[in-house]
Amino acid sequence: MKRVFCIFTALLLLAPLAGAQKVQKSHVIGFYNLENLFDTYHDDGKNDYEYLPDGANQWTDVKYQKKLHSMASVIRAMKDANKVYHTVLGVSEIENRHVLEDLVAQPEIADANFQIVHYDGPDRRGVDCALLYRPDQFTLLESRSIPFTFEDTEIEFNIDSLRQIDFRTRDILHVRGTIGDEMFAFYVAHLPSRIGGKSGDLRSRGAEIIYRDAVRVMEEYPGIKIAVMGDMNDNPTDVSMCEYLHGKETMAEVGDLDFFNPFLSMIKAGYGSLAYQGVWCIFDIIMVNKAMVAAPEGSFTIKPIVKKRFYGRVFQLPFMTEQEGQYKGQPKRTMSNGAFINGYSDHYPTYIVISK
Repeated sequence: MKRVFCIFTALLLLAPLAGAQKVQKSHVIGFYNLENLFDTYHDDGKNDYEYLPDGANQWTDVKYQKKLHSMASVIRAMKDANKVYHTVLGVSEIENRHVLEDLVAQPEIADANFQIVHYDGPDRRGVDCALLYRPDQFTLLESRSIPFTFEDTEIEFNIDSLRQIDFRTRDILHVRGTIGDEMFAFYVAHLPSRIGGKSGDLRSRGAEIIYRDAVRVMEEYPGIKIAVMGDMNDNPTDVSMCEYLHGKETMAEVGDLDFFNPFLSMIKAGYGSLAYQGVWCIFDIIMVNKAMVAAPEGSFTIKPIVKKRFYGRVFQLPFMTEQEGQYKGQPKRTMSNGAFINGYSDHYPTYIVISK
């Protein structure tokens, strides 16, 4: 009897540990452009002067703390809507690891225990991409920072070789790990902006870099499930996404080395994640490879989450949306016409859901 009691007691003690390791059946994989999440300190070699206390935006600690609260509030709202936090959340427009450490410690989301993957990149303003993940659901195996280069490509660029040498933009983040016993890879990107009007070739080059790396990873790890996410500064219908990243609108079109882009049908249906020059666009894209689409029974696959028809979601709630004025109906941004309006981001977050 004493032996039985001891075994029962041991099982009770081990139960919390076993529960902590249990993998969910459904996982949220998302992306959010945090729109200039800067701290109040200057980073050497970076043009972050407008986000200093004496800079153009008079970026004080009070404003910084409000910005952190705003970002955490949106992430928490997505958790409340989905009943679980993101397993993986890609982010962009963050200044450094410090701002992410401050973000994940916010009381609204601290219980998620988000861990951080981040590398300092060459962007002149100092903004980078990063990945937040829950270590109880995703086991990190490796990560890399992939530079933007002009080598080994047949794309004809609008900038000459001298300007190419001087060109600086965000690196692409690659993260590989497991959810349960299945291997996943995630790419987080923030492709070159549309400033100047003739930069489509640069975004096509960024897409080409991602695609070639993803193909290599698929060849090295047969059956690996891949999600490419980011602020692409292009719509799902643009050349960079359709041709260079091989994004397809329907699952039936997806070949072995293609990607399913659920936001392609959504933009055609009128959805948008931001308003660019007054026109609704979806720059915040997540696409998945065939292994995520045609998954064997009992393994993780992408699921429809909007009207049982769309496989992606643009997450927007009234508190995230401008209710009046020039930008009524658009995402409520942090700054407007040079003034701090205590908003959120000029982008809505997007996400997909995978489940067994």
